[in-house]
Amino acid sequence: MTDDDEPGRQPPGTDYRTLNRASWDDRAAAHAASPDYAVDRFAADPAHLSEVVRFDLPRLGDVAGLRGVHLQCHIGTDTVSLHRLGARMTGLDFSGASLAEARSLAGRTGAAVDFVQADVYDAPDVLGVGGFDLVYTGVGALCWLPDIRRWAGVVAALLRPGGRLFLREGHPMLWALDETRPDGVLAVEHPYFERAEPLVWDEGGTYVRTEATFTHNTTHEWNHGLGEVVTALLDSGLELTMLHEHDSAPWDALPGRQTRDAYGEWRLTERPWRLPQTYTLQARRR
Repeated sequence: MTDDDEPGRQPPGTDYRTLNRASWDDRAAAHAASPDYAVDRFAADPAHLSEVVRFDLPRLGDVAGLRGVHLQCHIGTDTVSLHRLGARMTGLDFSGASLAEARSLAGRTGAAVDFVQADVYDAPDVLGVGGFDLVYTGVGALCWLPDIRRWAGVVAALLRPGGRLFLREGHPMLWALDETRPDGVLAVEHPYFERAEPLVWDEGGTYVRTEATFTHNTTHEWNHGLGEVVTALLDSGLELTMLHEHDSAPWDALPGRQTRDAYGEWRLTERPWRLPQTYTLQARRR
């Protein structure tokens, strides 16, 4: 972390999408090359699934034949995994460099997946309304969006009646912690609830193992309380059918304080029941 690594105020006139897109574009190739995304395993093993999708298989159920869209799909590993489970998938992301890696992955694996470049809030305009049986969103997506109610409206617009949202996301309690404390205390430092003003970060690294260096390091992020997410979906015409909180995450969110299990999940080494790190949510459009 850098000397500028404290969240700050949004500079006047700054568009969060421009800054965040530049950061993701800068990191896409490094993510695709990192062993953490295991892109080569997708090409070598036709049955391989991403760790994120594999974790939720007991909750995901049968998706064969469903028309699905993966919002904020990044380099497409979860998207291709859902395709391998039988869904007819479209991936959407605002980062052109990320989608280039996703299309490369689909080409190497023979996956018939469409990838579309657009901002998530524009998805109904780009993909059409009411055409999807499944909307999928993976870990680390919602924190890049300033308005959770607007996102819930996008989900509702994309789904046909009876279609479902499947979401696994970082828990807002985890996002609110100060991960840098040298004493190891789990201290709440950042907003739990959504605020209009973003947290502005300047971080030179990334969340995967890589030797790459990056030049676009300023990002804007927002937290969204669990109740805010659920209420936004209910108000948009969805009904909640599942909500599981997990004491683990698929990345080491609190370095030096966690242990990785045989399935690739990280949880607190001491008393892991203290902290929800992720949650899985499913909701159905009425």
